[in-house]
Amino acid sequence: MFRGEEEVLLKRKTLTILQDELKLVVEAARELLLSYSALLNKDTDTLKVSVERIKNAEINVESLRRSLTRELAEIGSMIMNREDVLRTAYAIENVIHFIDGIAFRIPQINMEVLRNSNLSNEIKELIDMAVEIVQRLSEAVRSLTINPAQSIELAGNVEKLERMIDDKYRAITVKALNGVNSIRDLIVLMDIIERIENMSDACLNASDSVTILALGL
Repeated sequence: MFRGEEEVLLKRKTLTILQDELKLVVEAARELLLSYSALLNKDTDTLKVSVERIKNAEINVESLRRSLTRELAEIGSMIMNREDVLRTAYAIENVIHFIDGIAFRIPQINMEVLRNSNLSNEIKELIDMAVEIVQRLSEAVRSLTINPAQSIELAGNVEKLERMIDDKYRAITVKALNGVNSIRDLIVLMDIIERIENMSDACLNASDSVTILALGL
């Protein structure tokens, strides 16, 4: 096999691992929405299962990233942009760390406070947007093996959605500060919505890494 052909196969293999990572992150984001819906429905069993699934997804993403690190170390200089690949893998892993942190805190939300402050739908909409931004990131990563130029365009969609999430975060922050009197409940809610906003920032960082990676393919 020619060296050029071998490099193409190795690149495809490493990109497949990135795609597998993102698949788990997307599933975890959907579980995040499911866990919040379970909270609203007072379904403690489903809530517990969703939180556990997210934790398992985080562990599996970490495992894939370690596998990719070993793979790139063995490949050596055969792939010129291996640092960009690894940087993207770490950026994707960072997203699921935020998802797990959010999921851990959702059971701590006081339902009465949500009802009294009319924040339940607002937070659900924010989580919906968080799921969507992860899906947009996944689309950009999937395009790397098919059309790197399209991957750059899809990464731009992540940036647009991140700005929308930032606006939504600010609106909910104002509403929470005005409508939640309990310091303890306010801290919990602010922690969750801030982590969702930080998660969207992590998606944006990952999409930037995808753009750099696409330019080198």
